[in-house]
Order: sequence, then structure tokens, then C-alpha cells
Amino acid sequence: MTAVVQDRYGTEPEAVLRTARLARPRIGPREVLVRVCASSVDRGTWHLMAGRPYAVRPVSGLRGPKLPNPGRSFAGVVESVGSEVTGFAPGDQVYGTAVAAFAEFAATRPDRIAPKPAGLTFEEAAAVPVSALTALQAVRDHGRVREGQSVLVTGASGGVGTFAVQLAHALGARVTAVASTAKLDAVRALGADRVIDHTREDCLAGPRGYDAVIDIAGNSRLRNLRRALTPRGRLVITGGEGDGAWLGGTDRQLRAQALSPFTTQHLGTFIASEHADGLRDLTALIDAGALRPVVDRVFTLADTAAAVRHLLDGRHTGKVSLTLPAR
Repeated sequence: MTAVVQDRYGTEPEAVLRTARLARPRIGPREVLVRVCASSVDRGTWHLMAGRPYAVRPVSGLRGPKLPNPGRSFAGVVESVGSEVTGFAPGDQVYGTAVAAFAEFAATRPDRIAPKPAGLTFEEAAAVPVSALTALQAVRDHGRVREGQSVLVTGASGGVGTFAVQLAHALGARVTAVASTAKLDAVRALGADRVIDHTREDCLAGPRGYDAVIDIAGNSRLRNLRRALTPRGRLVITGGEGDGAWLGGTDRQLRAQALSPFTTQHLGTFIASEHADGLRDLTALIDAGALRPVVDRVFTLADTAAAVRHLLDGRHTGKVSLTLPAR
């Protein structure tokens, strides 16, 4: 099969990502082999590729990447199943997560996949798993957003942000979305009640009284984020890039976690779980018309490095997908 290969860490995708011919993965009795029809890139792709911040390396590999490639989200067709797998059969269209998803075939577990939403193309479905699961857990599970609440979403035009705006809107919240000038109309179309151009206005200036702040992008100071919340509001930090090689901006999340027990506000972060239950919840929302992936551009597997570069340039809205040729 053709797959993306990464032999070493590096911050420039063109220098470290290449395609090669590899053997198909061999699956165990509790695994599923999927013929990948599409995949997608996200900010986590770059972190795995670069091995930055260094705090990720105990998992990704201390001196070099343990994973053959940094792909995670995919959509495709079941090729074969292990002897102990139930609920899936060859020919089923599925979506979910796998290790090394930037390839023509990927091995995964049945608890990481779900039937593909019928109304989505493979490229659209591949854009969902990692980013939408993160948004679902940030908005519903950790932000505990409810009908009538006021919610602020920063980084609203990105992969996670476009899903977070729609999810908060679907839960009946009044959504304020933060994006750049060129992306305001796209974010408004997703259900935002109010949009803020971060190039012209500080979205945290003055007390706003948000019941929840879903902080996806930027490096706003913790005290400013807290000031935007109600006295019992909830801050959920899901992103924020920094220049530090060791922590890369995650020190803000750590400080929020440490401070939370000493205030009436709930301040925190989380590591998103990749599981089939969440995927089925997302499918229900997609089928009901309450959620849709925004795919900015589709690249081929051979152009994976260019896809990651497009993501890093920051001009995209929503997700960047990869398509694989039909076999």
C-alpha cells in the first residue's frame, strides 16, 4: 500500500513527510482493517510530526517518532475484521480514528469507529472524528453548556471551533464567536448569534458575563479569561499555541487546573477521548441537520505535506482533508 512515512521529527512538513510503499497492516482478532478513502489533518498532526512541545515525546517517541505517520482521523470501508470482532463486516462504510491513518489501509479497534453518516462524503466524514469529538467534549461534557446560557468560542473558524459553534447553538446557547475579518460570515452562518473580529476588538475587554468560555485559539491571559466569565462560569481550554519548546503553551492549562479548586469558577482543560459512543452522538447530530463539517480544501495523499502547510498558514476555515484514489 501507499502510506505517508515520517522517519524523524521536524517542524517543516515538506522536510519530514514523504510517501512510500509499505506492507498492509496485519490485524489481530480484536481489530478491524479499513480501506481508507479519506483522512484529515489537524493541529495535532503538526505536534506529532514535530515532536513539539517536548512534553509529547514520552508518548510519541523520545528521540524519534514511534508512529509511522501522524494521521488520526479517517473515513473508509471495512476490508476485513478480526475473529472476535462483532458489529462490523467487510463493505461497511465507517469513520473514526486510527494510528497511521495517512495510508491506503489502517488498522483500528471497533470501539474507535462508527458507521459513516450517510449524508456525508468520505472527505467530509474524515474531517469529523478528532476535531468534532474534541468540540463535543469541550462544549457538552466539560463546558456543560445548556439552553439559554451565553457562550464565548475563541478560534471559532478552525477545525474544532467550527464544530464548537454549531454544538453550542444546537444546545440552545447564545453563541459569541471570535474569528478574523475574512471568516466572520462563515462563522455567523454556523449559528453564531454574535461575531467578534479579533483583529479589531479584544473579545475579553470588560466584563461580559459568559456562562462558558471555550478557548480554542490564542494565548489570552488566564485572568482575562476569568474576567469574562460569570462568578460560577466554566472555562474550558482546548488549545492555544505557545513558543515554548518544552510546554508549548500548555503551562496556561496547567495553571488553570491548579487554580480551579480555589475559585467558584470552574477552570480546566482535558485530553479528548476517541471512542465510538461520541462518534454515534455526532452522527445523530449530523443526521438531524444540527452539525456539519466545514471542509476548506481537499488534498491528495501524495500532497499531505502541502495539506499540513496549508493548515499551518492559517488561512483555512474549518478542516483540511486528504482524499485517496478509489481502488
